Amino acid sequence: MTIALLGLGLMGRPMARTLLAAGWPVVGWNRSPLDPELTAGIPLAATLAEAAQAETLILMLSDSAAVDDLLARLDPLLQPGQLVIDMGSSDPLRSQAHATALAARGIGWVDAPVSGGPEGAAAGMLAIMVGGTETDVARAMPLLSALGRPTHVGPPGAGHTAKVINQLIVGLTIQAVAEATVLAEAYGLDPALLRAALAGGFADSKVLQIHGARMAARRYIPGGKVTTQLKDLRMAAAMAAAAGIDLPHLRDTITRYETLVARGHGDLDHSALHMLLAGDNAPAASLNR
Repeated sequence: MTIALLGLGLMGRPMARTLLAAGWPVVGWNRSPLDPELTAGIPLAATLAEAAQAETLILMLSDSAAVDDLLARLDPLLQPGQLVIDMGSSDPLRSQAHATALAARGIGWVDAPVSGGPEGAAAGMLAIMVGGTETDVARAMPLLSALGRPTHVGPPGAGHTAKVINQLIVGLTIQAVAEATVLAEAYGLDPALLRAALAGGFADSKVLQIHGARMAARRYIPGGKVTTQLKDLRMAAAMAAAAGIDLPHLRDTITRYETLVARGHGDLDHSALHMLLAGDNAPAASLNR
């Protein structure tokens, strides 16, 4: 199976390298030019038309609008028998619409968003939430398994629904860890010793260990950006509203991320919520990329 990975951003690049290391024939393509150093070791397609010849196209894009745009450009290029896998965070309803439209042309669709960040992508240890028909998912499973732990959660759109719920948990946990770190700092506790003391207990999590370290160091180099987290939390809020559910902590966290964006910090790591709660200005170290 030949693979084209469309979208060589923070996640797309390590995903491409992990697939290549596992022996998959991969070419990459990005919507905008990238520094050659960033894509070192990844074979690149010269054009979208060239990339679209692959049997499987993986989309690793920023949002639903980007997916809509790229699928519109791919529309005259796709052929029956191909498989499209959207591994970014997108609107579940739009994923269902894409799946229906492509199926009418004999083209498979799987939504398989991921969690685990660039570190998980590089290690092939991503959590992968998979939506699609049994047939399409069976085709996708071997390559998804090279990237991490895929779980088929339901029909088209179900993967993206699960990812929105994942991002709800992540966003609220970041707020909890940020508040706890600010309180610890106010009482003179060493955040590193606090993380060690809590390791293995009920309060422990990857957010505490990884993002807590970023907060303590005031180094908000993006693994997941503030703008991306805000986009996903807004999707969760829309889903809650459609279901008639009130999620008060979600509303509060959205407001804080909106404040970060309004202050010009949208490109920082989402752990920068700590900066807001601590009353810090963005230190120079936080802007290093």
